Amino acid sequence: MKIFCGRANPTTGSVEWLEEDEHYDYHQEIARSSYADMLHDKDRNIKYYQGIRAAVSRVKDRGQKALVLDIGTGTGLLSMMAVTAGADFCYAIEVFKPMADAAVKIVEKNGFSDKIKVINKHSTEVTVGPDGDMPCRANILITELFDTELIGEGALPSYEHAHRHLMQDDCEAVPHRAIVYAQLVESRRMWSWNKLFPIRVQTSLGEQVIVPPSELERCPGAPSVYDIQLNQVSPTDFTVLSDVLPMFSVDFSKQVSSSAACYSRQFEPLASGQAQVVLSWWDIEMDPEGKIKCTMAPFWAHTDPQELQWRDHWMQCVYFLPQEEPVVQGSALCLVAHHDDYCVWYSLQRTSPKKNGRIHPARPVCDCQAHLLWNRPRFGEINDQHRTDQYAQALRTVLKPDSICLCVSDGSLLSMLAHYLGAEQVLTIESSAASHRLMKKIFKANHLEDKINVIEKRPELLTSADLEGKKHALDFRESKEAEPHPLWEYPCRSLSEPQQILTFDFRQPVPPQSVRAEGSIELRRPGRSHGAVLWMEYHLTPDSTISTGLLKPAEDKGYCCWNPHCKQAVYFFSTMLDPRAPLGGPQTVSYTVEFQPLTGDVTMDFTLSDTLGDEH
Repeated sequence: MKIFCGRANPTTGSVEWLEEDEHYDYHQEIARSSYADMLHDKDRNIKYYQGIRAAVSRVKDRGQKALVLDIGTGTGLLSMMAVTAGADFCYAIEVFKPMADAAVKIVEKNGFSDKIKVINKHSTEVTVGPDGDMPCRANILITELFDTELIGEGALPSYEHAHRHLMQDDCEAVPHRAIVYAQLVESRRMWSWNKLFPIRVQTSLGEQVIVPPSELERCPGAPSVYDIQLNQVSPTDFTVLSDVLPMFSVDFSKQVSSSAACYSRQFEPLASGQAQVVLSWWDIEMDPEGKIKCTMAPFWAHTDPQELQWRDHWMQCVYFLPQEEPVVQGSALCLVAHHDDYCVWYSLQRTSPKKNGRIHPARPVCDCQAHLLWNRPRFGEINDQHRTDQYAQALRTVLKPDSICLCVSDGSLLSMLAHYLGAEQVLTIESSAASHRLMKKIFKANHLEDKINVIEKRPELLTSADLEGKKHALDFRESKEAEPHPLWEYPCRSLSEPQQILTFDFRQPVPPQSVRAEGSIELRRPGRSHGAVLWMEYHLTPDSTISTGLLKPAEDKGYCCWNPHCKQAVYFFSTMLDPRAPLGGPQTVSYTVEFQPLTGDVTMDFTLSDTLGDEH
């Protein structure tokens, strides 16, 4: 069996698909998924069990056997909850074979094999009848098919099919209902994750402004949601323009439709400003009375902020309006939520669609290429004027009137900086067709289409003919990072001081062999040691450095300030130091790091040693 595994390039936002053969360790894909976070979500687990127990009781009170269908069973946890709650039998559906095999073993290990049947199929392929996967329809439907957007994992089509073909009429469902909420805000920071702002460059001839092409300004953006830990966003980074609005709900106990729909909510803006962003989240109610509720609300909309549950599998959503629109405090508007079978998007209208008879707009599609080429943090990074100033200052120190510059970075604006700062000639490599088209548009909008030579080729395939036989004085590259995580969203403390691991001199040829480093790091602060973080510091000049990780030294207690535009490479330990062990002296982490220059792969091994010299 072969499988394609996606690997995201956090710098450009592109996804590289790698084909893995039958020897690939699929358990690693499972380990890197959200299964562990879901299983450790105490609030989720308690609410699901309470809802399942209540549903089983309602069915039993009607004098019926409790027959459960669990779609997307994963580890089989919810099925085992159902049997523990008194269900007579449970059909656990799991399409991913490695996970289904694991579920079979977990169910057997816990002694539930006689009451749980794991079916390795997609739910739409499950058959009902004497010779089918299920002898009869079920009367309790249990699912956990939800992502941060609620419907992005195909929940609606799965529910639609299940009610038509696998469930009895008047069945019970856990969860019973979902409610989607939205709040309109103005936020220059979040808007910078979606649009290209004018970028200012100070030159010897005065200020130059890099302007975005009109296509980027008009583009409605990509339909994909930006899921984020809103609790980690400072309240000073946005202005609330509306109350929290319940936009729509889905009753999972009845026939569900996956057809496109829209829902309008009239509101009066709380303040005047520019409507740019819609923040959204959802609640799920596990019972018909709504007494057992699991909420994704951020702290300012939570009924009890002290009871916030940390989640990485369900967060909150940031949606961008197609265009920013002015709103006036107290002047009524309509926020409209649209969805199809997999996506949600929002629009702002002056009157209700029901009143003006307008048909809801189709799903937004990026036609400028930028939203396909750059991910949200990359937009923010490019719009960071301070970062641009640092690069410009570094270029000023090395550029000469006869400099010929080669920019090796898809979708980078460094080539434009080099031109404005006086390079004689600038070439930029755009290895993808998307980046080639986008940069052509940006150059044209700034009247540079004849000033910068674009080479559509992978860097390793360059020849002297591509470079017109000239040697280049400057070669800027930007990094690829492995296993990226945006640590600014995750509260964490550093237990050690930063330590230099590897050094790369971009003025020298890339070594063909692997680069290896060994050493140890002292843990200077007590706490749980979960893993190690890698990032790059680019020394643009001896006096100018840009960090993709820590922006300043950690505080006394170790609290970190991470670069909000970059993702850091996180390597999790398989075990961690016992937090109860007293720190009688410095504890150390021994490491081995190996970097493969030709592929960009980084492998790391760690050994944690406590004060007694024991290894973990």
